[in-house]
Amino acid sequence: MFRRTRVLHSFAIALLLASVSAHPARAAQAVRVTTNMGEFVIELNAERAPLTVANFLRYVNEGFYSGTLVHRVVGNFVIQGGGHAAADYKLKPVHEPVVNESGNGLQNKRGTVGLARSSGPHSGNSQFYVNIADNPDLDPLPARWGYTVFGRVISGMDVVDRIGVVPTGSSGPLKSEAPLKPVVIEKIELTQASAAAPSAVNPATMPATDSAPPQ
Repeated sequence: MFRRTRVLHSFAIALLLASVSAHPARAAQAVRVTTNMGEFVIELNAERAPLTVANFLRYVNEGFYSGTLVHRVVGNFVIQGGGHAAADYKLKPVHEPVVNESGNGLQNKRGTVGLARSSGPHSGNSQFYVNIADNPDLDPLPARWGYTVFGRVISGMDVVDRIGVVPTGSSGPLKSEAPLKPVVIEKIELTQASAAAPSAVNPATMPATDSAPPQ
């Protein structure tokens, strides 16, 4: 009886190992953002922000971001883009807004990527931002919605930092905080997170500034 139980137990373990081998862990999703100042890779967190990641990938798969601007740069705060067409600076038509997932436990730390929105908590659509400093003011509070973090830069943070110090001002219909020389998102495409060599996200050294949230 003992021998039979041991055989059955060994058989069950073999079946479990075979099942694991046949269904390996799904690799983390990532996208490569190519700009006219270089490229960086964002690892997406669909487990913590499933609706926001699905929304972002919808635009990626449609090629929406090709030829859009990084239209807002605020030193020691964020770079923001993904809404204005580089050709005429006009906002591109977007899909319905996505539900706010800022209570997912992900914080607006340097190198993280969040969904920009207007004053309404559930108004985010295509525009995203990269934190170039720790920005706890963008995180939610019990009585206030925050800004949803849905990914992090795992490669090319030096490119983000270079974008973060370009001269800014009024450019076309953008009245402030716009790069004076256009920073263009040439394309965003799916890649494998494992294909990007993770880079350390070093502390920013730029001076502090009081800035409005991404919108």
